Amino acid sequence: MDYLKIFSPATVANVSCGFDSLGFAVDAIGDEMTFTKTTEKGVKITNITGANLTYNVDENAASAVVKKILNEANADFGIELTIHKGFSPGSGLGSSAASAAGAAFGANQLLGNIYSDLELTKFAMFGEEVACGTPIADNVAAAIYGGFVLVRSYNPLEIIKLPVPSELRVVAIHPQVAIKTKDAREVLPTEIALKDAVTQWANVGGLISGLYSDNYELISNSLVDIIVEPHRKNLIPFFDDVKNAATKAGALGAGISGSGPTIFALCKGDVIAKEVYKSIEESYKNTGIDFKMFISKVNKEGMKIINSN
Repeated sequence: MDYLKIFSPATVANVSCGFDSLGFAVDAIGDEMTFTKTTEKGVKITNITGANLTYNVDENAASAVVKKILNEANADFGIELTIHKGFSPGSGLGSSAASAAGAAFGANQLLGNIYSDLELTKFAMFGEEVACGTPIADNVAAAIYGGFVLVRSYNPLEIIKLPVPSELRVVAIHPQVAIKTKDAREVLPTEIALKDAVTQWANVGGLISGLYSDNYELISNSLVDIIVEPHRKNLIPFFDDVKNAATKAGALGAGISGSGPTIFALCKGDVIAKEVYKSIEESYKNTGIDFKMFISKVNKEGMKIINSN
Protein backbone atom coordinates (compact mmCIF):
# COMPACT_ATOMS: atom_id res chain seq x y z
CA MET A 1 0.00 0.00 0.00
CA ASP A 2 1.42 3.38 -1.07
CA TYR A 3 -1.59 5.63 -0.53
CA LEU A 4 -4.43 5.74 1.97
CA LYS A 5 -7.39 8.02 2.68
CA ILE A 6 -9.22 7.60 5.97
CA PHE A 7 -12.08 8.98 8.07
CA SER A 8 -11.15 9.57 11.72
CA PRO A 9 -14.23 10.15 13.88
CA ALA A 10 -15.07 12.84 16.38
CA THR A 11 -15.53 11.52 19.90
CA VAL A 12 -17.42 12.30 23.09
CA ALA A 13 -15.24 11.88 26.18
CA ASN A 14 -16.15 11.55 29.86
CA VAL A 15 -19.81 10.67 29.06
CA SER A 16 -20.96 12.53 32.17
CA CYS A 17 -19.80 10.21 34.96
CA GLY A 18 -16.57 8.81 33.46
CA PHE A 19 -14.06 11.66 33.63
CA ASP A 20 -10.89 10.74 31.69
CA SER A 21 -12.01 7.09 31.56
CA LEU A 22 -15.03 6.79 29.23
CA GLY A 23 -15.57 7.85 25.63
CA PHE A 24 -17.37 6.93 22.43
CA ALA A 25 -16.98 7.63 18.72
CA VAL A 26 -19.60 9.30 16.51
CA ASP A 27 -20.51 8.68 12.88
CA ALA A 28 -21.67 12.11 11.75
CA ILE A 29 -18.48 14.16 11.83
CA GLY A 30 -14.73 13.63 11.76
CA ASP A 31 -11.49 14.32 9.90
CA GLU A 32 -10.41 13.05 6.50
CA MET A 33 -6.69 12.39 6.18
CA THR A 34 -4.46 11.10 3.39
CA PHE A 35 -1.12 9.31 3.70
CA THR A 36 1.26 8.94 0.75
CA LYS A 37 4.51 6.97 0.91
CA THR A 38 7.64 8.84 -0.16
CA THR A 39 11.16 7.62 -0.82
CA GLU A 40 12.48 10.48 1.30
CA LYS A 41 12.32 9.58 4.98
CA GLY A 42 10.44 11.67 7.50
CA VAL A 43 7.01 13.31 7.46
CA LYS A 44 5.70 16.35 5.63
CA ILE A 45 2.28 18.03 5.82
CA THR A 46 1.32 19.14 2.32
CA ASN A 47 -2.16 20.54 2.98
CA ILE A 48 -4.47 21.41 5.87
CA THR A 49 -8.07 22.51 5.30
CA GLY A 50 -10.99 23.18 7.61
CA ALA A 51 -8.92 24.74 10.40
CA ASN A 52 -5.89 26.94 10.90
CA LEU A 53 -3.30 24.47 12.21
CA THR A 54 0.49 24.52 12.23
CA TYR A 55 2.52 22.86 9.49
CA ASN A 56 5.41 22.41 11.94
CA VAL A 57 5.78 18.63 12.07
CA ASP A 58 6.84 18.59 15.72
CA GLU A 59 3.97 20.82 16.88
CA ASN A 60 1.09 19.38 14.84
CA ALA A 61 -0.50 16.41 16.66
CA ALA A 62 -0.90 14.36 13.48
CA SER A 63 2.57 14.79 12.02
CA ALA A 64 4.21 14.39 15.44
CA VAL A 65 2.53 10.98 15.76
CA VAL A 66 3.52 9.94 12.21
CA LYS A 67 7.11 10.97 12.88
CA LYS A 68 7.21 9.01 16.14
CA ILE A 69 5.68 5.85 14.68
CA LEU A 70 8.00 5.87 11.63
CA ASN A 71 11.02 6.30 13.90
CA GLU A 72 9.89 3.53 16.25
CA ALA A 73 9.37 1.17 13.30
CA ASN A 74 12.69 2.18 11.72
CA ALA A 75 10.78 2.71 8.47
CA ASP A 76 12.70 2.98 5.20
CA PHE A 77 10.18 5.43 3.75
CA GLY A 78 8.53 8.74 4.59
CA ILE A 79 4.92 9.97 4.55
CA GLU A 80 3.26 13.02 3.05
CA LEU A 81 0.17 13.93 5.01
CA THR A 82 -2.96 15.96 4.29
CA ILE A 83 -5.58 16.83 6.89
CA HIS A 84 -9.13 18.02 6.36
CA LYS A 85 -10.70 19.02 9.68
CA GLY A 86 -14.38 18.15 9.62
CA PHE A 87 -15.00 20.00 12.89
CA SER A 88 -13.27 22.80 14.73
CA PRO A 89 -10.53 22.59 17.37
CA GLY A 90 -11.68 23.48 20.87
CA SER A 91 -15.11 21.94 20.31
CA GLY A 92 -14.93 19.31 23.03
CA LEU A 93 -15.34 16.60 20.38
CA GLY A 94 -11.77 15.35 20.29
CA SER A 95 -10.40 17.47 17.46
CA SER A 96 -6.72 16.88 18.26
CA ALA A 97 -7.58 13.27 19.12
CA ALA A 98 -9.09 12.66 15.68
CA SER A 99 -5.87 13.97 14.10
CA ALA A 100 -3.58 12.02 16.44
CA ALA A 101 -5.54 8.76 16.29
CA GLY A 102 -6.00 9.03 12.52
CA ALA A 103 -2.27 9.62 12.12
CA ALA A 104 -1.40 6.53 14.14
CA PHE A 105 -3.89 4.39 12.22
CA GLY A 106 -2.86 5.65 8.78
CA ALA A 107 0.87 5.32 9.35
CA ASN A 108 0.35 1.82 10.73
CA GLN A 109 -1.53 0.79 7.58
CA LEU A 110 1.38 1.89 5.38
CA LEU A 111 3.75 -0.01 7.69
CA GLY A 112 1.80 -3.22 7.08
CA ASN A 113 -0.43 -3.08 10.18
CA ILE A 114 2.35 -4.04 12.57
CA TYR A 115 0.95 -2.35 15.69
CA SER A 116 -2.05 -3.36 17.83
CA ASP A 117 -4.91 -0.99 18.70
CA LEU A 118 -3.45 -0.63 22.20
CA GLU A 119 -0.06 0.36 20.77
CA LEU A 120 -1.74 2.80 18.37
CA THR A 121 -3.53 4.36 21.34
CA LYS A 122 -0.17 4.95 23.03
CA PHE A 123 1.18 6.65 19.90
CA ALA A 124 -1.98 8.78 19.65
CA MET A 125 -1.68 9.77 23.31
CA PHE A 126 1.67 11.30 22.41
CA GLY A 127 -0.17 13.46 19.88
CA GLU A 128 -2.58 14.57 22.58
CA GLU A 129 0.37 15.56 24.74
CA VAL A 130 1.78 17.61 21.84
CA ALA A 131 -1.59 19.30 21.28
CA CYS A 132 -2.76 20.02 24.83
CA GLY A 133 0.02 19.05 27.22
CA THR A 134 -1.59 15.90 28.64
CA PRO A 135 -1.44 12.35 27.21
CA ILE A 136 -5.15 11.62 27.68
CA ALA A 137 -6.46 8.31 26.28
CA ASP A 138 -10.27 8.51 26.32
CA ASN A 139 -10.81 10.37 23.02
CA VAL A 140 -8.04 8.67 21.05
CA ALA A 141 -9.00 5.21 22.26
CA ALA A 142 -12.63 5.76 21.26
CA ALA A 143 -11.54 6.87 17.77
CA ILE A 144 -9.24 3.86 17.31
CA TYR A 145 -11.37 1.12 18.86
CA GLY A 146 -14.77 2.53 17.89
CA GLY A 147 -17.95 2.38 19.95
CA PHE A 148 -17.72 2.93 23.70
CA VAL A 149 -14.42 2.42 25.48
CA LEU A 150 -13.32 2.29 29.10
CA VAL A 151 -9.78 3.33 29.99
CA ARG A 152 -9.52 0.96 32.93
CA SER A 153 -5.90 1.80 33.68
CA TYR A 154 -3.28 4.28 32.49
CA ASN A 155 -0.30 2.49 34.01
CA PRO A 156 -0.18 -0.01 32.46
CA LEU A 157 -2.54 1.20 29.76
CA GLU A 158 -5.64 -1.00 29.52
CA ILE A 159 -8.53 -0.27 27.15
CA ILE A 160 -11.81 -2.20 27.26
CA LYS A 161 -14.24 -1.96 24.35
CA LEU A 162 -17.84 -1.86 25.57
CA PRO A 163 -21.01 -2.89 23.71
CA VAL A 164 -23.31 -0.32 22.07
CA PRO A 165 -27.09 -0.75 22.38
CA SER A 166 -28.53 -0.73 18.85
CA GLU A 167 -31.01 2.12 19.37
CA LEU A 168 -28.58 4.49 21.08
CA ARG A 169 -28.28 7.87 19.35
CA VAL A 170 -26.42 11.05 20.19
CA VAL A 171 -27.57 14.62 19.63
CA ALA A 172 -24.97 17.33 20.07
CA ILE A 173 -24.89 21.11 20.00
CA HIS A 174 -21.63 23.00 19.57
CA PRO A 175 -21.99 26.64 20.66
CA GLN A 176 -19.44 28.69 18.74
CA VAL A 177 -17.41 29.71 21.77
CA ALA A 178 -13.87 28.56 22.54
CA ILE A 179 -12.92 26.63 25.65
CA LYS A 180 -9.35 25.41 26.05
CA THR A 181 -8.83 22.02 27.68
CA LYS A 182 -6.23 23.61 29.96
CA ASP A 183 -8.75 26.21 31.20
CA ALA A 184 -11.45 23.59 31.68
CA ARG A 185 -9.08 21.54 33.83
CA GLU A 186 -8.08 24.49 35.97
CA VAL A 187 -11.65 24.97 37.28
CA LEU A 188 -11.81 21.41 38.65
CA PRO A 189 -11.48 20.69 42.37
CA THR A 190 -8.28 19.02 43.58
CA GLU A 191 -10.16 17.12 46.30
CA ILE A 192 -13.68 15.68 46.46
CA ALA A 193 -15.87 14.33 49.25
CA LEU A 194 -15.87 10.55 49.70
CA LYS A 195 -19.66 10.38 49.34
CA ASP A 196 -19.41 12.15 45.98
CA ALA A 197 -16.73 9.74 44.82
CA VAL A 198 -18.92 6.78 45.81
CA THR A 199 -21.87 8.23 43.89
CA GLN A 200 -19.73 8.77 40.81
CA TRP A 201 -18.22 5.26 40.93
CA ALA A 202 -21.71 3.80 41.17
CA ASN A 203 -22.83 5.80 38.12
CA VAL A 204 -19.88 4.55 36.07
CA GLY A 205 -20.71 0.98 37.05
CA GLY A 206 -24.38 1.55 36.27
CA LEU A 207 -23.65 3.04 32.85
CA ILE A 208 -21.38 0.15 31.86
CA SER A 209 -23.93 -2.37 33.14
CA GLY A 210 -26.63 -0.59 31.13
CA LEU A 211 -24.55 -0.79 27.96
CA TYR A 212 -24.03 -4.53 28.42
CA SER A 213 -27.69 -5.25 29.21
CA ASP A 214 -29.36 -2.80 26.76
CA ASN A 215 -31.04 -1.28 29.81
CA TYR A 216 -31.86 2.26 28.68
CA GLU A 217 -33.42 3.19 32.02
CA LEU A 218 -30.23 2.23 33.82
CA ILE A 219 -28.18 4.18 31.27
CA SER A 220 -30.40 7.19 31.89
CA ASN A 221 -30.16 6.93 35.68
CA SER A 222 -26.35 6.65 35.44
CA LEU A 223 -25.70 9.65 33.15
CA VAL A 224 -25.11 11.90 36.14
CA ASP A 225 -21.93 13.86 36.90
CA ILE A 226 -21.75 15.43 40.34
CA ILE A 227 -18.00 16.10 40.29
CA VAL A 228 -16.92 17.78 37.03
CA GLU A 229 -20.08 19.18 35.44
CA PRO A 230 -21.02 21.55 38.31
CA HIS A 231 -17.67 23.34 37.87
CA ARG A 232 -17.38 23.28 34.08
CA LYS A 233 -20.94 24.14 33.12
CA ASN A 234 -20.38 27.77 34.05
CA LEU A 235 -17.93 28.02 31.12
CA ILE A 236 -20.71 27.06 28.67
CA PRO A 237 -23.40 29.69 27.96
CA PHE A 238 -26.95 28.43 28.60
CA PHE A 239 -25.82 24.92 29.53
CA ASP A 240 -28.69 24.29 31.95
CA ASP A 241 -31.24 25.46 29.36
CA VAL A 242 -29.91 22.94 26.84
CA LYS A 243 -29.81 20.10 29.35
CA ASN A 244 -33.34 20.79 30.54
CA ALA A 245 -34.63 21.03 26.96
CA ALA A 246 -33.01 17.71 26.09
CA THR A 247 -34.35 15.79 29.08
CA LYS A 248 -37.86 17.26 28.73
CA ALA A 249 -37.90 16.07 25.10
CA GLY A 250 -37.06 12.53 26.20
CA ALA A 251 -33.26 12.29 26.20
CA LEU A 252 -31.78 9.62 28.45
CA GLY A 253 -29.38 12.25 29.76
CA ALA A 254 -27.20 15.15 28.69
CA GLY A 255 -23.81 16.48 29.65
CA ILE A 256 -20.59 18.17 28.58
CA SER A 257 -18.65 16.53 25.78
CA GLY A 258 -15.00 16.47 26.81
CA SER A 259 -13.97 19.90 27.99
CA GLY A 260 -16.89 21.57 26.22
CA PRO A 261 -18.42 23.71 24.90
CA THR A 262 -20.24 20.93 23.01
CA ILE A 263 -23.18 19.50 24.93
CA PHE A 264 -24.26 15.94 24.10
CA ALA A 265 -27.52 14.10 24.76
CA LEU A 266 -27.97 10.35 24.51
CA CYS A 267 -31.34 9.14 23.24
CA LYS A 268 -33.17 5.89 22.56
CA GLY A 269 -34.17 5.69 18.90
CA ASP A 270 -34.37 8.05 15.94
CA VAL A 271 -37.80 9.50 16.76
CA ILE A 272 -36.78 10.74 20.22
CA ALA A 273 -33.40 11.92 18.88
CA LYS A 274 -35.18 14.15 16.35
CA GLU A 275 -37.45 15.56 19.07
CA VAL A 276 -34.44 16.25 21.30
CA TYR A 277 -32.65 17.93 18.38
CA LYS A 278 -35.63 20.26 17.78
CA SER A 279 -36.00 21.03 21.48
CA ILE A 280 -32.32 21.91 21.92
CA GLU A 281 -32.33 23.99 18.74
CA GLU A 282 -35.39 25.91 19.97
CA SER A 283 -33.76 26.54 23.35
CA TYR A 284 -30.62 28.05 21.78
CA LYS A 285 -31.76 29.92 18.70
CA ASN A 286 -32.43 33.23 20.50
CA THR A 287 -29.28 33.30 22.65
CA GLY A 288 -27.31 35.42 20.19
CA ILE A 289 -24.62 32.73 20.01
CA ASP A 290 -23.98 30.86 16.77
CA PHE A 291 -24.09 27.09 17.03
CA LYS A 292 -23.86 23.85 15.06
CA MET A 293 -25.76 20.64 15.72
CA PHE A 294 -25.81 17.03 14.61
CA ILE A 295 -27.58 13.72 15.21
CA SER A 296 -25.49 10.57 14.97
CA LYS A 297 -25.36 6.88 15.63
CA VAL A 298 -22.50 5.71 17.80
CA ASN A 299 -19.67 4.78 15.43
CA LYS A 300 -18.95 1.14 16.32
CA GLU A 301 -16.02 0.68 13.90
CA GLY A 302 -13.89 3.72 14.65
CA MET A 303 -11.48 4.42 11.77
CA LYS A 304 -12.75 3.93 8.22
CA ILE A 305 -10.65 3.48 5.11
CA ILE A 306 -12.16 5.57 2.31
CA ASN A 307 -9.77 4.39 -0.41
CA SER A 308 -6.26 3.05 -0.84
CA ASN A 309 -3.81 1.73 -3.43
